[in-house]
Amino acid sequence: MNKEILPLGAIEANCVVLWNDPSAAWIVDPGADANRLCAFLSDKGLTPALVALTHAHFDHIGAISDLVTKWPALPIHLAPADEQIAFHPQNAWPPYYSPTARPATLALDLVEGAVLSAGGLSARVLATPGHTPGGVCLHFESDHLLLTGDTLFAGSCGRTDFPGGSMTTLSKSLKRLAALPPETDVIPGHGGATTIARELASNPFLK
Repeated sequence: MNKEILPLGAIEANCVVLWNDPSAAWIVDPGADANRLCAFLSDKGLTPALVALTHAHFDHIGAISDLVTKWPALPIHLAPADEQIAFHPQNAWPPYYSPTARPATLALDLVEGAVLSAGGLSARVLATPGHTPGGVCLHFESDHLLLTGDTLFAGSCGRTDFPGGSMTTLSKSLKRLAALPPETDVIPGHGGATTIARELASNPFLK
């Protein structure tokens, strides 16, 4: 698996580009800076096969409209429980992030146990609500990789003071992640990469 982490936008959310087959790259959480993202794809000779969203906050979805304009058939995968948040006019932070229009290619299929497959890559969806009602993690089991969005950070976890957030619910989701193999690499929605082992040893929210 090839992967690149691109911190995009004013809040520097991690957009992750993954590929084995350059004609079928994955884009996870394209939060902003579509021009920068598209330039990276062009430089690497990559064509996106899908966009997957770990959750619906504006800093993780802001480049969707531009991507769909460039690739009109590009599927956008989201958890159904985050649909109302994603395209609400208040899901924005002007002047840095404008509201996102609902794409015609939206697929509300990121539900517990679902499997996304494209370009020789496959990820299982782990429902991990708490930061948002529809927060998910993407587990590439054969590659020992977990994309956690804003559920788990290196040394911390996501906020729960936004509408729909719940610390009680997030704690249950974190407990579930703590049971994954310790050697699992973790790419969070913000900040540096880590591992489950490292978080078990040092993250107070995984105790």
